[in-house]
Amino acid sequence: MKALVWMHRDLRLADHPALAHASRMALDVEVVWSWSDAVHGAWMPGAAARWWLHEHLLEVAAGLARLGIRFTVTDGSPQAALTERLRDGKVQAVFWNEPITPHARKTASDMTRLLDRAGVRHQVFQGDLLHDPDAIRTGKGDPYRVFTPFWRSFQEQVPAPGVTAAPGNHPERPEIDPARAEAVCSAIHALQLVPDHPWVDKLRRHWTPGEAAAQARLGAFLDGPVDQYAEGRDQPSEDGTSRMSPWLAVGAISPRQIWTRAMERAAEGSIQAFLREIGWREFGYHLLYHFPATTAAPLNPSWIGFPWKEDPEGLARWAHGRTGFAMVDAGMRQLWETGWMHNRVRMIVASFLTKDLLINWQEGAAWFWDTLIDADLASNTLGWQWAAGSGADAQPFFRIFNPTTQGERHDPHGIYVRRWVPERQGRPGKAVHAPIHPMVDHDEARKRALAVYEAHRRGQR
Repeated sequence: MKALVWMHRDLRLADHPALAHASRMALDVEVVWSWSDAVHGAWMPGAAARWWLHEHLLEVAAGLARLGIRFTVTDGSPQAALTERLRDGKVQAVFWNEPITPHARKTASDMTRLLDRAGVRHQVFQGDLLHDPDAIRTGKGDPYRVFTPFWRSFQEQVPAPGVTAAPGNHPERPEIDPARAEAVCSAIHALQLVPDHPWVDKLRRHWTPGEAAAQARLGAFLDGPVDQYAEGRDQPSEDGTSRMSPWLAVGAISPRQIWTRAMERAAEGSIQAFLREIGWREFGYHLLYHFPATTAAPLNPSWIGFPWKEDPEGLARWAHGRTGFAMVDAGMRQLWETGWMHNRVRMIVASFLTKDLLINWQEGAAWFWDTLIDADLASNTLGWQWAAGSGADAQPFFRIFNPTTQGERHDPHGIYVRRWVPERQGRPGKAVHAPIHPMVDHDEARKRALAVYEAHRRGQR
């Protein structure tokens, strides 16, 4: 029996239900991954994410080769790759984990119709979320738009997840020929995912790809920082967060693996705050599933037509950390240097762009999409619409973060700012957060933002 496994954003061997099932069912297994806008639509991975994706494709290729499982990378749609493999009539089953982004879900539907017409068995598994987005609803049967009741319902309905072991070596499965393994690596390189830019060398210094690295990072977090997570997650100078998002973004680790290990190894008091953050990610996918248009449009229709400013110069100063506000500049420079930004700082920089500068949240989302190695369509959309006030469970527009007081509160000794904005090295204590040649007066910008919002709100009546 020959079985195919379609991989998309689930680049791992362990806790991959579709791969595990195919390996049990068939001796001849081929895994197919396709680089195609059919899977991503308008949201093809950005520059940082493409480097990270490239590294994980190489990791998966090596892992599958050790198991004697063929790996094929194609530059084209999964449907085309599937059609080609069905021609000889040898494929008897096709398996995949259920996609969780809009275009990937459409691709899966197209593949299902193709396989039905061909009379080929196929099966879909839950592998990249802890819940079925269609199963958790309000009492009226509607999708949730507020996190707290969603989280309550989520906890009541989602059972303790089981984790699927990685496939083992089959004694009758022949090893992958070295020439074949080399050809797969060449095919990955031929995709030219890695940008030709020295910036990529910076990313390599900060991140290690692969499942082993993901598990090591999770273990290090659960062995210490998680015990102070409720407080430490708001201190960007500390290693107080899990930093699992980059590996989650490419599927090098599953939420089930994280959830299971967290429940086993962490103290009850601290683990709840961490589990709630996993729930927030699930909430993002709940929203993306039910409201896919929100990647490019406000969820709240009253925000349609909001008079955002066209300000290319202001956007550029924000993007490159030249606003004059310490926490904003530190966050944007951390992003450029490492491809990642602390979550508390993400909220600060997003508030500054959308409230102080009145620049459309979509501009910020696009910059994050291109520069974050953990770029995740659901989380990116949820976070930016939350900051702008236009999405589900949104921060009220009148809640405008003061970047200076936020810095004083969450980086009181200036450790984070001095690391990423070295020109502030000589300033003691909280003085490090005092604005230097700020591009706006925050108090005036706040008044302007509230006035614009009020005028827009009156116009909506």
